[in-house]
Amino acid sequence: MFRLSHYLRMVMKPGQPARAHGPKGSAPPVRMTGPVVIWNLIRRCNLTCMHCYSISGDVDFPGELTTGQVMTTLDDLKAFGVPVLILSGGEPLLRRDIFEISRRARDLGFFLCLSTNGTLVEPWMADRIAAADYDYVGISIDGLKETHDAVRRKAGAFDQSIEALRLLRDRKVKVGLRFTMTQANEHHLEPLIDLCEAENFPKFYLSHLVYAGRGNKNRGQDSEWASTRRAMDVLIDRAARAIEDGRELEIVTGNNDADAVYLLHWVEAHYPREAERLRSALVRWGGNASGVNVANIDNLGQVHPDTMWWHHTLGNVKERAFSDIWTDLSDPVFAGLKQRPRPVTGRCGACAHLAICGGNTRIRALKVTGDPWAEDPGCYLTDAEIGLDGPAPRVTVTPFRGVRHEAVI
Repeated sequence: MFRLSHYLRMVMKPGQPARAHGPKGSAPPVRMTGPVVIWNLIRRCNLTCMHCYSISGDVDFPGELTTGQVMTTLDDLKAFGVPVLILSGGEPLLRRDIFEISRRARDLGFFLCLSTNGTLVEPWMADRIAAADYDYVGISIDGLKETHDAVRRKAGAFDQSIEALRLLRDRKVKVGLRFTMTQANEHHLEPLIDLCEAENFPKFYLSHLVYAGRGNKNRGQDSEWASTRRAMDVLIDRAARAIEDGRELEIVTGNNDADAVYLLHWVEAHYPREAERLRSALVRWGGNASGVNVANIDNLGQVHPDTMWWHHTLGNVKERAFSDIWTDLSDPVFAGLKQRPRPVTGRCGACAHLAICGGNTRIRALKVTGDPWAEDPGCYLTDAEIGLDGPAPRVTVTPFRGVRHEAVI
């Protein structure tokens, strides 16, 4: 995830203190060494969305973790220093013990998030979600009414999800709207930001399409590079205007770490005195975090480098502790993800900004070429913007030596 508003605020309001991102009621956040864990607790879902990476359905999937197995894993994640837990699915609200799990996670002190499609959030459910005291609840919206309902394959889904956001907002739950952009819905970007601002939903998340699950089958609809650049121009403009006006609108992006380099070029043009400070901050951030600062546990307990890597399993928490799985570098792809810089080739390997983006999204390269280290076909930057007009910079790969990178939330 790239916190566009955060870095833009650093440039535009350099004296403004950073916003806190620790659990509710906690002391100032402490840097921890474990990854953010996205946990697909259940694969069952009441929707069959076109871009679903888990290819969920409205059926029970055998072999899912029991409540006891989840609780044991929660204890291990806490001991390992995992700072953030995102409970997802399928549709996590279909899991009968979701609030029991959430209560235990809250008691352990995780920054706790819930990812839901929102269609099951009626007033009584909104009360339960508010009582669970999540730090953040994200709901995906795929465009305005007709488009969203078509992508979600359910008439009325848009109205239900927007109503869920309103119900939770009115109960003082921090909510955010997530938008996965394709050629079919790119023209809905600004209207959805308008909706966020009109409804006082404090967070807007643009997710670039990733070729995984049903998203892989629909990758022909991935937005063209020019469209992605236009979208970034819109996001930067809207984030800048919100910062100037002092409005609470946090814009973040995901699944295309070239966004950070695009912002850097924008800052070089508009705030040149702040560009080097931003560059240093972006290098510390380091770009793509799959297998480093982001991990995934699926409904069966299998551990993956992130949610888009369900084809690649590192181990299972039913058999080994997550902490043991995450520190075992015997898997060559997993070890490669942890290298800095990564052993990427093509334009990514020669890019002058590799230290910022980290080689971008490896799963796109894998799905298109069969090689996880090939250049990311989703990079929309020009050769000039990544320093390829002159001699290509040389990249020396340093093996990962077992030091876990700090997760900064």
